[in-house]
Amino acid sequence: MIQATAVAGPRAEPYPRFSVAEIERRRAALARVMAACGVEHAILYGANRFGSAIPWLTRWPVTREALCIFTPGERDLLLVDFYNHVPNAARIATEADVRWAGPSAIETAIVELRRRGAAGGPVGVIGPLPYAAHLALGDAAGTVVEMSADYLGLRLVKSAEEIEWLRVGCELTDRAVDALVAEFRPGLSEHELANICQRAYVAAGGRTHVHYFGVTPMAEPGISVPGQWPSARRIEAGDAVSCEISASYWDYTGQVLRTFAVATEPTEQYIDLHQVADAAFDLIVDRLHPGTAAAELVAASAVIEEAGYTTRDDLVHGFVGGYLPPVLGSRSRQLTPIPGVTLEAGMTLVVQPNVVTRDETAGVQTGELVLVTDRGPERLHEVARGLRRVA
Repeated sequence: MIQATAVAGPRAEPYPRFSVAEIERRRAALARVMAACGVEHAILYGANRFGSAIPWLTRWPVTREALCIFTPGERDLLLVDFYNHVPNAARIATEADVRWAGPSAIETAIVELRRRGAAGGPVGVIGPLPYAAHLALGDAAGTVVEMSADYLGLRLVKSAEEIEWLRVGCELTDRAVDALVAEFRPGLSEHELANICQRAYVAAGGRTHVHYFGVTPMAEPGISVPGQWPSARRIEAGDAVSCEISASYWDYTGQVLRTFAVATEPTEQYIDLHQVADAAFDLIVDRLHPGTAAAELVAASAVIEEAGYTTRDDLVHGFVGGYLPPVLGSRSRQLTPIPGVTLEAGMTLVVQPNVVTRDETAGVQTGELVLVTDRGPERLHEVARGLRRVA
């Protein structure tokens, strides 16, 4: 059982922590999923700051490599690499037995699984466990049961505590966008735009999830969506700057997408693109109610194609805890079949009808993270909407 601690919450010191009740809720949910999959032991894996299941269960943000053995009724074993990361992990993941992963994390884990009586039986795996580790685990356990999709299902609906933490991540994301608006000026490079974003939230405990930028002259546009890697290009008067900004607070991440006209009024083309995008956003958000089918959100975006435009980015996707269902494209950009997902209260979705021209020379970004509630959709961001002139 987890030992009670005096202080919990996103502002607890020296590290924020969830309550005992919240962590026990997660453990119980994971145990139920494991029972349904026919496994008594599970390995949660992450590496190189990727793998959200580890911090969800233990609070330790993955650094180089981390592997957690979860057995209902037993204390978690958290194996951490590098060796010098173990002391910090022990200060954060206080309910787990934290040890060095050793020369091979999977071999160390197999020793523990055998001690727990898992030899020859099925073991669940959550996260990007490497192929060689899969082989070694299969030799020891007999059957490896892939449970990453089952874990993602546990992340679709957020608890009240998770939403409290998420509000912090959204506020930090808003800070970054507001800082961009305040500091935009011709001559800044995309690298400097990234610097502005990070300076807005790092001192408050935020970390960068993404900051993507697309810079192109509105008179002769050639970029319709932001790039994932900033370039050395310097913005000029008359440019359109589109952006996707996400600051994270202990894996609870906001997301805002906006477009700005630099030192001049937007052109008619960009005004029209953005008006269509705003209309699609409003139509989709109006349908974010429990019981709404994913197909209804796609249908609400038909205004994009009716205006003669299309999209390249996803139209809607679940977010926080992973890139979650439903992942949807607009009618003219269906990469995969529309999933049979029905919305529930507590889901958080990014609505981002990023409208582009059919030849993909011009486009706008607009959207943000929205919470589905029993009372209807709730904005989690306060940053102003709309196509704005800056500088």
